[in-house]
Amino acid sequence: MSHKITGPSNYYHRKLIRDLWKTQIKIWRTISKKISGPRKNRVKANLYHINKKTRKDDIIVIPGKVLGIGDLDHNLTIACLEYSKTAKKKIEASGTKLMSIEELLEQNPKGTGVKIFY
Repeated sequence: MSHKITGPSNYYHRKLIRDLWKTQIKIWRTISKKISGPRKNRVKANLYHINKKTRKDDIIVIPGKVLGIGDLDHNLTIACLEYSKTAKKKIEASGTKLMSIEELLEQNPKGTGVKIFY
Protein backbone atom coordinates (compact mmCIF):
# COMPACT_ATOMS: atom_id res chain seq x y z
CA MET A 1 0.00 0.00 0.00
CA SER A 2 1.45 3.36 -0.99
CA HIS A 3 1.25 6.62 0.86
CA LYS A 4 -1.27 9.12 -0.53
CA ILE A 5 0.23 12.54 -1.27
CA THR A 6 -1.86 15.40 0.08
CA GLY A 7 -1.69 19.08 -0.75
CA PRO A 8 -1.27 20.71 -4.16
CA SER A 9 0.07 18.54 -6.96
CA ASN A 10 1.35 21.59 -8.87
CA TYR A 11 5.14 21.76 -8.43
CA TYR A 12 5.15 25.58 -8.51
CA HIS A 13 2.57 25.78 -5.72
CA ARG A 14 4.41 23.23 -3.56
CA LYS A 15 7.70 25.12 -3.97
CA LEU A 16 5.98 28.44 -3.21
CA ILE A 17 4.42 26.99 -0.03
CA ARG A 18 7.87 25.84 1.17
CA ASP A 19 9.54 29.16 0.33
CA LEU A 20 6.84 31.18 2.10
CA TRP A 21 6.98 28.95 5.18
CA LYS A 22 10.78 29.17 5.45
CA THR A 23 10.66 32.97 5.83
CA GLN A 24 9.47 32.66 9.46
CA ILE A 25 7.36 35.83 8.94
CA LYS A 26 3.71 35.75 9.99
CA ILE A 27 2.11 37.19 6.83
CA TRP A 28 3.99 34.83 4.51
CA ARG A 29 3.19 31.84 6.72
CA THR A 30 -0.52 32.76 6.66
CA ILE A 31 -0.45 32.89 2.86
CA SER A 32 1.40 29.56 2.80
CA LYS A 33 -1.38 27.95 4.85
CA LYS A 34 -4.08 29.37 2.55
CA ILE A 35 -2.34 28.05 -0.57
CA SER A 36 -1.71 24.61 0.92
CA GLY A 37 -5.41 24.05 1.60
CA PRO A 38 -7.91 22.51 -0.83
CA ARG A 39 -8.34 24.27 -4.17
CA LYS A 40 -12.06 24.70 -3.60
CA ASN A 41 -11.28 26.83 -0.52
CA ARG A 42 -8.96 29.21 -2.38
CA VAL A 43 -9.98 32.80 -2.96
CA LYS A 44 -11.66 33.75 -6.23
CA ALA A 45 -11.68 37.56 -6.40
CA ASN A 46 -13.49 39.62 -9.01
CA LEU A 47 -12.08 43.01 -10.00
CA TYR A 48 -15.13 44.90 -8.76
CA HIS A 49 -14.70 43.34 -5.31
CA ILE A 50 -10.98 44.19 -5.28
CA ASN A 51 -11.81 47.76 -6.36
CA LYS A 52 -14.38 48.14 -3.58
CA LYS A 53 -12.13 46.80 -0.77
CA THR A 54 -8.84 48.55 -1.63
CA ARG A 55 -7.42 52.07 -1.79
CA LYS A 56 -4.92 53.71 -4.10
CA ASP A 57 -1.36 52.31 -3.96
CA ASP A 58 -2.28 49.30 -1.79
CA ILE A 59 -0.20 46.13 -2.10
CA ILE A 60 -2.43 43.05 -1.91
CA VAL A 61 -1.83 39.32 -2.09
CA ILE A 62 -4.60 37.07 -3.35
CA PRO A 63 -3.92 33.42 -2.45
CA GLY A 64 -6.09 32.26 -5.33
CA LYS A 65 -7.37 33.49 -8.69
CA VAL A 66 -8.29 36.96 -9.96
CA LEU A 67 -11.34 37.01 -12.22
CA GLY A 68 -12.21 39.72 -14.75
CA ILE A 69 -15.71 40.81 -13.70
CA GLY A 70 -15.71 44.56 -13.04
CA ASP A 71 -13.09 47.27 -13.41
CA LEU A 72 -10.38 48.97 -11.35
CA ASP A 73 -10.40 52.76 -11.00
CA HIS A 74 -7.19 53.18 -8.97
CA ASN A 75 -3.63 51.85 -9.08
CA LEU A 76 -2.63 48.86 -6.96
CA THR A 77 -0.02 46.18 -6.81
CA ILE A 78 -1.64 42.74 -7.03
CA ALA A 79 0.22 39.49 -6.36
CA CYS A 80 -1.75 36.31 -7.01
CA LEU A 81 -1.44 32.64 -7.87
CA GLU A 82 -3.48 32.80 -11.07
CA TYR A 83 -5.51 35.26 -13.14
CA SER A 84 -7.90 35.07 -16.08
CA LYS A 85 -7.08 36.56 -19.48
CA THR A 86 -9.76 39.24 -19.17
CA ALA A 87 -8.56 40.15 -15.67
CA LYS A 88 -5.00 40.59 -16.95
CA LYS A 89 -6.16 42.88 -19.78
CA LYS A 90 -8.27 45.04 -17.44
CA ILE A 91 -5.56 45.21 -14.78
CA GLU A 92 -2.90 46.31 -17.26
CA ALA A 93 -5.31 48.86 -18.80
CA SER A 94 -5.93 50.44 -15.38
CA GLY A 95 -2.21 50.91 -14.70
CA THR A 96 -2.15 48.38 -11.87
CA LYS A 97 0.94 46.22 -11.44
CA LEU A 98 0.32 42.45 -11.61
CA MET A 99 2.91 39.98 -10.32
CA SER A 100 3.29 36.53 -8.85
CA ILE A 101 3.47 35.95 -5.10
CA GLU A 102 7.05 34.74 -5.55
CA GLU A 103 8.06 38.07 -7.17
CA LEU A 104 6.47 40.02 -4.31
CA LEU A 105 8.30 37.84 -1.78
CA GLU A 106 11.62 38.69 -3.48
CA GLN A 107 10.83 42.43 -3.57
CA ASN A 108 9.40 42.64 -0.05
CA PRO A 109 10.79 39.80 2.10
CA LYS A 110 9.58 41.39 5.37
CA GLY A 111 6.02 41.74 4.08
CA THR A 112 5.68 45.37 5.16
CA GLY A 113 2.58 47.12 3.85
CA VAL A 114 1.20 43.93 2.29
CA LYS A 115 -2.47 43.04 2.81
CA ILE A 116 -3.99 39.60 2.32
CA PHE A 117 -7.20 39.68 0.29
CA TYR A 118 -9.63 36.99 1.47
